[in-house]
Amino acid sequence: MTTGPTPPVAEQRPLTRSHHGDDVVDPYEWMRDGEDPEVLAHLEAENAYAEAMTAHLAPLRQRLFDEMKERTLETDLSVPVASGDWWYYARTVEGQQYAIHCRAPLTDPTRVPELDPSEPLPGEVVLLDGNALAEGHEFFSLGGLEVSADHTRLAYAVDVTGDERFDVRVVDLASGEVLDEAVTGAGYGLAFSRDGSYLFHVAVDDAWRPHEVWRHEIGTSREDDVLVHREEDERFWMGLGVSRDDRWVVLALGSKTTSEVHLIDATDPTAPPRCVAPRREGVEYDVEPAADHLLIVHNERQPEGDLAWAPLDATSPDEWQPLLERSEGERFLGVDAFDDFAVLSLRADGLPALRILPRVARSTPFAAGDYTEPVAVAFDDELHSVALGPVAEPGADRIRVIHESWVSPRSVLDVVVATGERIVLKRQPVLGGVDLADYEQQRTWATAPDGTQVPVSLVMRHGTTPDGSNPGLLYGYGSYEMSFDPYFSIARLSLLDRGVVYAVAHVRGGGELGRHWYDDGKMLAKKNTFTDFVAAAEHLHDSGWVARDRLAAEGGSAGGLLVGAATNLAPDRFAAVLAAVPFVDTLTTILRPDLPLTVGEWEEWGNPLHDPEVYAYMRGYSPYENIAPVEYPAILATTSLHDTRVYFTEPAKWTARLRAVTQHSPERPILLRTEMSAGHGGRSGRYDAWEQTAWEWAWVLDRIGATGVTPGRG
Repeated sequence: MTTGPTPPVAEQRPLTRSHHGDDVVDPYEWMRDGEDPEVLAHLEAENAYAEAMTAHLAPLRQRLFDEMKERTLETDLSVPVASGDWWYYARTVEGQQYAIHCRAPLTDPTRVPELDPSEPLPGEVVLLDGNALAEGHEFFSLGGLEVSADHTRLAYAVDVTGDERFDVRVVDLASGEVLDEAVTGAGYGLAFSRDGSYLFHVAVDDAWRPHEVWRHEIGTSREDDVLVHREEDERFWMGLGVSRDDRWVVLALGSKTTSEVHLIDATDPTAPPRCVAPRREGVEYDVEPAADHLLIVHNERQPEGDLAWAPLDATSPDEWQPLLERSEGERFLGVDAFDDFAVLSLRADGLPALRILPRVARSTPFAAGDYTEPVAVAFDDELHSVALGPVAEPGADRIRVIHESWVSPRSVLDVVVATGERIVLKRQPVLGGVDLADYEQQRTWATAPDGTQVPVSLVMRHGTTPDGSNPGLLYGYGSYEMSFDPYFSIARLSLLDRGVVYAVAHVRGGGELGRHWYDDGKMLAKKNTFTDFVAAAEHLHDSGWVARDRLAAEGGSAGGLLVGAATNLAPDRFAAVLAAVPFVDTLTTILRPDLPLTVGEWEEWGNPLHDPEVYAYMRGYSPYENIAPVEYPAILATTSLHDTRVYFTEPAKWTARLRAVTQHSPERPILLRTEMSAGHGGRSGRYDAWEQTAWEWAWVLDRIGATGVTPGRG
């Protein structure tokens, strides 16, 4: 009798964890050191096993890759953005992995040049070629790209390992000379002073938390840098940026529940930062500087947000004045200020939305009446995403809008504020003879165990019927108030053309239906996230959209926690589970404040280190600790060796324990695949990313019996 490949068996080295009177024996915690030869050997053995178990899928992987490639315009360019005397844009070239960032002389700022993807704009200057920078490296990522206000200098940050720690270079754009390479190991966030002589940058601590802002004088030693702000509260992270008019460097500090914003005068960069409003527990706010006032989105009065204004020199929330209150079903997210209008970003009825607030007066000092009633930027399709695109100049008379849906490619258009005129600048091309009319989207609702109605988005081939026979893939995330909104994907077409019903469960813990939707899926309500997902799976079965034995589940990072916990709850609901960089050893990680992210995460999950109730609650859902000795679906866990957000340790331990505890068989294998030169987002080049997607989706399609294009489709 022929036998298949044998899975690696991880050695068990029992280690006891003791908290709140609970002793837990963990046999696989030893797999934590990514430099340990034994750990690396185990990961390589897992990779070899995964390759052997999927070798028969090589032709399908190649077909999927070819479909993505053939349908993508490989030589392309983005819509240029006017700033100063230049158009700024990026372009890609067939056969090259990374974008080339460019600029060209500005002609008429109200008229975007005709776009010919095969030709550079007249007078093009290459600012940064990602392909040249990536040469000789298996991984490459840009962590920042900033041009000084006078457009003479470029600062960019590069990571070539995947650990999201960046080395920064400053370049003279006239000569191409590298002016500075002193800043290394930085976090996200770069900001020039107004004259370009200083660069503000962010430092991270040993737990990968951005905790310091430094001021670096271009051309000097790193040792001469001046500390601008140190954040001592380990719950708080920081972000760094520049206001639209280049007048202010904006330092935003925030935990999961509390905010504080400081402004640095970019024209006087050595002056101390000014705090707009001292932090108050539970109050979140964002600040947008306008020329003569501040716009502030905040939750001081109610959790879904209000819009206020304050004097430009405000230092207290007592100076905030109401400007706009939300309507029922809305959640205010942020605001962008221009000279003659502001743009409010919000959620309305579960979808992203934009509203323009025209400014018709110039009171001195500023008064709320300077803005008139907001005007919605509306679209006809029922399910869509809309977002403000990059418009750099504060004096612009139009906004750039990005629109897409599950079945409509991304469109870039300008909306003239005074007239409402819409000018379509670019629509994402889809090649290969694809007829987009062959696809449809709709929303359905699943009923959670507590009666809550959970929205589920469906995408499929037009004419697909709920006859109980279709294969399906159910995706979920459900954490951090992140919303999984409609977006178009060329890669997804390969699933749809094989008859797959692609579904997204908008579970609690996300932000789709407002702040309460998030609050009902975090801390001691986290289990709602998992039961919502199982309810969505059951709904797909009961409504006939997906065959009971042909449904796969997919989730990544915190979504990996979701599918791991849902599999423990209902292993018979899924034929296969794809868990990408999964946060599955949740309790172990959140018990360790020395690990990246942990302390800040206590406001998301609770603090099990000090709270016995939180400990017991997390102990009851952490996927790694709740595996049952029953038959599980086939599982593919993917990870990256240099991931600093979710250590490879978690999926490595999880797969080892799944094999040891569950009643698995060769027919339902448990696989672990580790990218040995990548980070949290996987492989970095676009072709490499397509190959990774093709590898994973070939496995999914094989598990749900959908490897061939459905007759009459595609």
